[in-house]
Amino acid sequence: MQIEEKMQFSQLLEHISDSLDISETRYKEAEERYQAIGKWLGKDDSSLAIYNPDIYPQGSFRFGTVVKPVSDEDEYDIDLVCQLDIPKSNITQQHLKKIIGDRLKANETYERMLDKEGRRCWTLNYAEGAKFHMDILPAIPDNFNWLLSLNVPMSIAQYAICITDKEAWNKDQDWPRSNPKGYHEWFKERMKTILLERKGMLAIKSHAEIEDIPDYRVKTPLQRAIQILKRHRDIMFGDDPNDKPISIIITTLAAKAYNNEANLYDAIQSIIDGMPRHIETRGEAIWVPNPVNPMENFADKWQEYPQREIKFRQWLQRVSEDLDEAMKKKDILLIGEALKPAFGERVINESLKQFAGKEAKISTSLSKKASFSMNRFNVSQRQKPKWPVIKKGWVTVTGWATQKGSWTRQFKSDSVLLPKHCSLRFEAQTNISRPFKVYWQVVNTGSEAERANCLRGSFCDGLLEKDELFREESTLYTGMHWIECFIVKDGVCIARSGEFVVNIE
Repeated sequence: MQIEEKMQFSQLLEHISDSLDISETRYKEAEERYQAIGKWLGKDDSSLAIYNPDIYPQGSFRFGTVVKPVSDEDEYDIDLVCQLDIPKSNITQQHLKKIIGDRLKANETYERMLDKEGRRCWTLNYAEGAKFHMDILPAIPDNFNWLLSLNVPMSIAQYAICITDKEAWNKDQDWPRSNPKGYHEWFKERMKTILLERKGMLAIKSHAEIEDIPDYRVKTPLQRAIQILKRHRDIMFGDDPNDKPISIIITTLAAKAYNNEANLYDAIQSIIDGMPRHIETRGEAIWVPNPVNPMENFADKWQEYPQREIKFRQWLQRVSEDLDEAMKKKDILLIGEALKPAFGERVINESLKQFAGKEAKISTSLSKKASFSMNRFNVSQRQKPKWPVIKKGWVTVTGWATQKGSWTRQFKSDSVLLPKHCSLRFEAQTNISRPFKVYWQVVNTGSEAERANCLRGSFCDGLLEKDELFREESTLYTGMHWIECFIVKDGVCIARSGEFVVNIE
């Protein structure tokens, strides 16, 4: 696949993910609703106030992998935990569930919204216009020493909880266990590299510190890939809900298979290929172990229903085939048509509309700036290449900015304004086989650089690492500057990156 085609397909997949995602309005509405529940449960005059109720989301709402229901008649399922600070020795599962239910019933609105008592949760059904319901799982802290003995790190084990389960409390004196906060920490760690890079880019754009950027404002390829996989599953198993792969298995295997790819298409391919390798066999049993509780098998039902493993593997094969078949169409509209049976006509139509709108905006912008784009690199100090240029491959450049050692952020060419006194590091990647020689051309422009007699434009070598594929610079002068990489072999330039623009405040 050509790089340009792959990038276009990846952009379309991102638009599909956007179309599947919960809207920001709906997200904030759900967030406000569960925070209101928490305030009611912990109000000063509440019977639960002495237990410091803590209500927080778990599952896809917390992971950023919520998927819009296939049908307009369906609702978002928001999973919450209501954790009370009570030692396990001081309360039973039955009593814990009852006191939380009683407090909810003490509010006339919540009492009307309450569904019949579920196996584990209390469910609040919101008005039809809200399009969501909330499952509230009662919980208390767990003694996590047993997890530490299994080599689960303290940073994860500390969040372990005990939960209620009507099917268990009359059969077993021990409490069922869970750890949604710990799982979320593990999940974030699996995408940590790209998450920090994207938060850093947003921080630069927003002129903020990276710590001030909340996670929910960034969507990583892992999160998007899971959304796309879940929608494909929902469509494929629309008539077979009993054998539909469960979300926690998809999320766990996808996170294990993800290698922090920045391109969504690459991420999905890597995830689909890698997921089966993380399905374990222990004796005669198939295991998808919970990464924050090695004793729990997410695929335990596969022993009782072996067809579920078979259908899971068939589904992964089908996802791969559907994506590969779509890519053969080349034209983006034909690709969209090919994807409609797998992802739904409405979602694909919305995605194509977003894609077309973005392309039109880019095209208009380029049209308006064409003259400027052609002329802004035409400066007298820029030297012409010293070698004949015969293109035989490609080379791309990636940039990172570091300020006073406090943050490091990846940035794209011509994308953001960088402050002065940042350290810059550029890395080149190429498909040219070794040996070759790498040259970098750095061009400074603007009145500040001119006054400092630093209107550079000559060629220089890279760092003596990885065949000089790295170059370090700094942001000293306000204005537009650029760097370009040249790959030279046998005295001929056979690849050049084009200008990587750095804008400095």
